[in-house]
Amino acid sequence: MKLPPLRLQHGLLFAVVALLFFAWGAWLVRGPQPAEPLPWLAEWQLQVFEPLAEERLQLAELRALVAGELWLQPHPDGARLLYRGEWLAAGEPWRLEAELALSEAERGSLMTAAGLAADGAAQPLADSLLAQLGRQAVVGLSLVPRQGLDVARLAASLGQPRLRLQLEAGEAWIYPRLGLSVHSEDEQLRLLQVVPRRALRAH
Repeated sequence: MKLPPLRLQHGLLFAVVALLFFAWGAWLVRGPQPAEPLPWLAEWQLQVFEPLAEERLQLAELRALVAGELWLQPHPDGARLLYRGEWLAAGEPWRLEAELALSEAERGSLMTAAGLAADGAAQPLADSLLAQLGRQAVVGLSLVPRQGLDVARLAASLGQPRLRLQLEAGEAWIYPRLGLSVHSEDEQLRLLQVVPRRALRAH
């Protein structure tokens, strides 16, 4: 018995089914997708990381990017003046803490004015000081993501680090030119720190 001839519609149906199988197979064998860069990091690299690494970042410039407040923290080596703030970067929450440069006289003066004991707890300072100390140099900066963040996104933004160090818990990435060190654990970014370039090289 002769089979009826294939119609055009049947041929088109076979072609569509074949294409679907090929597409499905390609999807199954495709490699991992590249990590998405952090969209705000290029701006911070130019406006914050590089100036801090070159020891020319001031509080007013940092304050223009992130609103925050001043804290005075007693320390065995003398009081530390900190600028703390929280902000959303592309919808992702971050916590910032920056240390400001202080002379020995300034440390003592602030401790006395705040009525802090050497072993006391950190306390916030008046907002009026923010404008007065706008030209104070930033000597260190820490950024902490408030939710899970794939550390590969940092490499997608800044490139591979110059140096990787295995830590007791996790790994450290070092970017000497930016004065930047990164702590990751379980492929998640835990802490990002920036210091003057000479300080990083000294270690």
